[in-house]
Amino acid sequence: MVVCQLHLVSLKPEVSVSCFLRTLRQGGVKPIFQARVLRWMILPKNISIGHLLARNIRWDLLLGLEADAILPNHDETGIAAIWTVPCGVSARALSDYGRLNASLLSQARGGAGVAEAITDLREPLPTGTSSSGEGSSQDLELSTEWVQWMVGLPVPAREHPVSMLNLLAFAPGKKEQYKQYGTEFSQRVGSRHGGHVKLVGRVLDGCPARDDGWDEIAYVHYPSIRHFAALAASDDYQEVNKKYRLGALKDTFILCCQEVDDGGELAAARAGSSKL
Repeated sequence: MVVCQLHLVSLKPEVSVSCFLRTLRQGGVKPIFQARVLRWMILPKNISIGHLLARNIRWDLLLGLEADAILPNHDETGIAAIWTVPCGVSARALSDYGRLNASLLSQARGGAGVAEAITDLREPLPTGTSSSGEGSSQDLELSTEWVQWMVGLPVPAREHPVSMLNLLAFAPGKKEQYKQYGTEFSQRVGSRHGGHVKLVGRVLDGCPARDDGWDEIAYVHYPSIRHFAALAASDDYQEVNKKYRLGALKDTFILCCQEVDDGGELAAARAGSSKL
């Protein structure tokens, strides 16, 4: 296991994503991944809400950095707020991240497979969809508010791959139950909708996120937000969700992101691998 630092970054209004990433490169910092935050899909109920939700903070970027990477001075980079989660992840998974991510982006851009089977999101909501107007459901059910948001996205963002950052806090004695959910997701219900877990990690003891109560992270790829919507609305997923996931979690959040290149544009499929 090696340490990976996850940073949620809020930028000052006058600082663009491309300018911020350029400043990082000039300071010798090369992220393992860098993603623009789109929105919360699930809000935390109790844990870290003071850090994550206070002052209606708008998170702009999610960065994955090596353990020894040091962000430049906040005044120099234009950081308004930051929240950090150090986690232990597989050295092999981290070193292979660039190749895997390029492969997933390439598959998604091909436009084949499950995307052709997804109903237009402007149609009536499918079975398994909540009619609630709430924008964040711990039950992970597709709501009308989600659909309205997705329909309103520009076409490039709506059809481009997304990455979901999951923070997990397990209910006492329920970690093994959640592992069963992970198995069902990876081998059956998630993979059917293009879901692919890119990184998993254990939140390190002694860090503020761990002290707050977070246990693990999972960083998951979907070929598009439409694929994620189809997953949440499917009966087979909701069966697994209710059986293994909901009762296993004390708290959780899911943050929807899209990985970007050094210019702040949506990351295109390209060959390459992490320098780790």
